[in-house]
Amino acid sequence: QVQLKESGGGLVQAGGSLRLSCTVSGWTFNMGWFRQAPGKEREFVAARRRFGGDAMYADSVKGRFTMSVDDAQRTVSLEMNSLKPEDTAEYYCASGSIFSRTQSAYAYWGQGTQVTVSS
Repeated sequence: QVQLKESGGGLVQAGGSLRLSCTVSGWTFNMGWFRQAPGKEREFVAARRRFGGDAMYADSVKGRFTMSVDDAQRTVSLEMNSLKPEDTAEYYCASGSIFSRTQSAYAYWGQGTQVTVSS
């Protein structure tokens, strides 16, 4: 069983940076980040393939966010730069057996951490 715990969320001004972390107990093949704003569906942010080192990002965050995985420390990070108010959301770390942009591919989820970007 995989257990995930996000941290690092908080308040930040537009244009600023924030780094989210996800501590992993257990492991699966692939990791992902998703986010959900009030009144909106949960959306894909980033994913990292367990084998091969491939990564993919949503168009809305490409060039601004960087996802990394540290196998030794059992942590997954999301470095967020040039933050915009529309990045405001609850951010979730997820783990699954498929390298995918769809939330249904991920069986394990953290509780989420809130990111609020002020204008």
